[in-house]
Amino acid sequence: MADTELTTLLNVLNSKRKHVLDILEGLDEEALRRPVLPSGWTCLGLVHHLALDDEKFWFRAVAAGERAAIEEILGSSESAWRPVPELTAEEVFALYRKEAELADDFMADADLNASPAWWPDFFGDFRLDNLREVILHVITETATHAGHLDAVRELIDGRQRLVVP
Repeated sequence: MADTELTTLLNVLNSKRKHVLDILEGLDEEALRRPVLPSGWTCLGLVHHLALDDEKFWFRAVAAGERAAIEEILGSSESAWRPVPELTAEEVFALYRKEAELADDFMADADLNASPAWWPDFFGDFRLDNLREVILHVITETATHAGHLDAVRELIDGRQRLVVP
């Protein structure tokens, strides 16, 4: 693949996705489901949120205008931050990987200047004008949440991602 702007953006996004999964490696179900911060979110809930509210929402629904994704998002009453207890951690991680893969498949031939195919009413005046802005938004979201997971992982068991023991 040629070294293009799209390739660069996807490489950065994939490095942030990898960061999210790597920092959680080795945690058991109990640790992944335990709220550590006063807000009550869990590591597993954050990964579920990234899968649905970032990867699926921004790429499949907004950028691609995929009707099934839009209907699933608009029809869901569940919070992405709180995955149903029946979902195992591995199933949540698999969902995140799957949504990232579907997003990458869409973006492989996409035009960075293309306008979003769908835009939800609930954003009011807020708008992203093209796929480039959507990708940058998801990179920012993913990187921010990866940082949250770094801090929470250190609180759980002292592990620091970039510190060599």
